[in-house]
Amino acid sequence: MNIRLGRRLWICLHFLLFICSITFAQQTPKQYTAYRTPIPMVIDGQGAESIWKVAPWSTPFIDIEGDKEAQYRTQMKMLWDEEYLYFLAELKEPHVWGTLRQRDTVIFYNNDFEIFIDPDGDTHNYYEFEMNALNTVWDLFLTKPYRNGGIVLDAWDIKGVKTAVQIQGSLNDPSDIDEGWSVEVAIPWTVLLEASGSGDIPRDKFWRINFSRVNWTPEIVDGRYLRKKDSEGAFLSESNWVWSPQYEIDMHRPEHWGYVYFSADEPGHKPGFKLPKDEYIKWYLYDLYRKTIGARTNRERKRSLSPKKKKIWGQSIRPRLSDDRFGWQLWAVSPFSGKTLSIDQEGKFRSR
Repeated sequence: MNIRLGRRLWICLHFLLFICSITFAQQTPKQYTAYRTPIPMVIDGQGAESIWKVAPWSTPFIDIEGDKEAQYRTQMKMLWDEEYLYFLAELKEPHVWGTLRQRDTVIFYNNDFEIFIDPDGDTHNYYEFEMNALNTVWDLFLTKPYRNGGIVLDAWDIKGVKTAVQIQGSLNDPSDIDEGWSVEVAIPWTVLLEASGSGDIPRDKFWRINFSRVNWTPEIVDGRYLRKKDSEGAFLSESNWVWSPQYEIDMHRPEHWGYVYFSADEPGHKPGFKLPKDEYIKWYLYDLYRKTIGARTNRERKRSLSPKKKKIWGQSIRPRLSDDRFGWQLWAVSPFSGKTLSIDQEGKFRSR
C-alpha cells in the first residue's frame, strides 16, 4: 500500500473512532465514586472537614437537554458512613435569594438544589429532595414517573435529615453581587434503604442518582427579588442544570440518571467501578420504550417499537415484545450475563 495513502486511511479511521467515542460518551450517564468517611461530619454548609477536601468533585452541571453549558457553575461531592449519605454542593450565583419558608411547598418556584435517588434502578419507587437558599426543604416519594401515572407521596418526610446552607455574599440583598451559595445534606440510611430492595448499605455497589439546579431570571421590585415576567405577565422559563443530562426537560426519566458507586475505601483510592455491560442493553430498551409513550392502540405501539437487532459491545441484541391479557413488556436476553432484561408497560425495569 502506498505509504501516503495508508497514512490517510489511518488518520480517517482514528478520526471516525474519535467521533464515535464522543457520541457514545454524550449518551452515557455520568458516573461518580462516593467514598467512605472515617470521621464524624458536621453539617454546616461549609464542607470544612479535611475529608471533604480530598473527596472528588463531580463534573460541572450542564443544561438538562445536554446541548449547552450552564450559565453558572454547579458541582457536587458525596461521602458516606454507617449512618448517613452525605452531599455537598457549590452553586455559583450573583444574586442569592429565596422567599419560601414553609417545608414541603413547591421549592422549585425559588432557585433550588435537587437530589433524586433510585436505589434499585428500576425507575420506580424513588426519592426527590429539594432545598432553597433559605434552607427550606421539600422531600417526597414517587411510586413511578409522571409519564406512567405515578403517585406522589407529598406527606412523606425524610426523618432525621440534616441540612445547612452557607451564603457566599448576602441573602435577599439586591444592592450587591454575590459569589453563590453552598448546601450540605445528610440523609439517614434508615430512610434510603426502605425502597432499596435490600436492607444493606450498598458497599461496593451502585445506585442511580441525579442532581438538578433550577435557576430563575430575577427582577428587582421594591428592593425585593422576584421571578421575572414577560410583557404579558407570564414568568420567564427557568433554567434547568443537571449533573447527568436528561436530553429533554424532564427530571423524571430515571433511566438517564447517573451511576454512583459506593466505595468502601476512603478518598484517595482509585475508583474500582466498571459499568456492567447489561446497563447498555437497558439503555437501548428504554430508547425503544420511550417511543411507545402516547401510543393509543396495540397496533400503534408495535409500529412505534419495531424492535430490531442492535450491536452492543460486539454482541447482537434482539429485543422482543410480549403481549397478553395482563399487559405487555419489552425484553431481551443479555449475552453478557445470561439474564432476561425487561421493561413492562408501566416502565418498570427487571433483571432476572
